[in-house]
Amino acid sequence: MSYPTSDRPAPGEGQLLGVGTPLLGDTEPAERADAARNRQLLLDAAQQLVREQGVDSLTMDALAKRAGVGKGTVFRRFGSRSGLLMALLDHADRKFQEAFIFGPPPLGPGAPPADRIVAFGRARLLDIDVEGELYRAAEEGAAGDRYSGAPYGLLKRHVSMLLREAQTPGEISLLADSLLATLSAGLIMHQMHVQGYSRDQIGDNWEALVRHVVSR
Repeated sequence: MSYPTSDRPAPGEGQLLGVGTPLLGDTEPAERADAARNRQLLLDAAQQLVREQGVDSLTMDALAKRAGVGKGTVFRRFGSRSGLLMALLDHADRKFQEAFIFGPPPLGPGAPPADRIVAFGRARLLDIDVEGELYRAAEEGAAGDRYSGAPYGLLKRHVSMLLREAQTPGEISLLADSLLATLSAGLIMHQMHVQGYSRDQIGDNWEALVRHVVSR
């Protein structure tokens, strides 16, 4: 499997760092390694804030207070709340990306392509079940940028590659978009919390859809 180098998670990038660790070089220009570590610490603090108090509690002020830094530091790192949410979504996605690119089958390489797409969807459903509010808020905050951004682009390339490997008929790009649309956080949360479907039921429906598309 081949992916652009820029899309590959760096070693250890998906590991969370302790929130209590002090930020390095906050009062003066930081070295590049320190800046990357500071960003990870801020994202770790933001992730824990969302898990404890919900995504609506995540403001630039709240993150600055939680991380023990000035609000200007948070704005310099992320630019806006929307930028923070997208960065946090990318932070949460790292382990998922590592699993479907490098992990064991059926999510990772080594299984038939249809089985890998099925495993991909079921793993995504688990992520949304755990951190759905974060995914929903990031999707809404990104608006038109969502589909042109790197996180979505990587997911689409992966699903498109597997559809081609399965020799799926049709316009692959459109099929990949259509499949990924059924995994949007807003829809999944509506199905779970309003319509009352379980994650297993939604996962079974995903599998039936994938196998129908692939075997047409």
